[in-house]
Amino acid sequence: METNFKEQIIDLDWKQATQKIEDFNTIADLTFHINYYISGVLKVLEGGTLDIRDKFSFDSPPIKSEQDWKELVNKFCSNSEKFISLVETMTDEKLLSDFVNKKYGTYFRNIDVMIEHTYYHLGQIILIKKKVIQ
Repeated sequence: METNFKEQIIDLDWKQATQKIEDFNTIADLTFHINYYISGVLKVLEGGTLDIRDKFSFDSPPIKSEQDWKELVNKFCSNSEKFISLVETMTDEKLLSDFVNKKYGTYFRNIDVMIEHTYYHLGQIILIKKKVIQ
């Protein structure tokens, strides 16, 4: 069975996305968290600066309505699609060059970490969603 992040969140309503299961993050929290990193790295891929900080990656504004949730999902999907598109067009030379600063490694390393990080949280979302939809 193949899946992806969008497939797991697109059919949820805002109450499901914000439902707290034990002491886990909510699906909305995890969606914000991953989008935070995607949007931050996307800004660099578009020629901007790296302004994201780990300590802010869960500072999600509260989701209080279906509209709030759909806006987050749409931002996530839009940013993800832009990110994928930019990575697809990167040259090997760019992939192997330093990402912002030599201490952060290469673009390739940062993209690889982004994929691993996203799949880690996708696994959490799948498990939380099973509990939410029971």
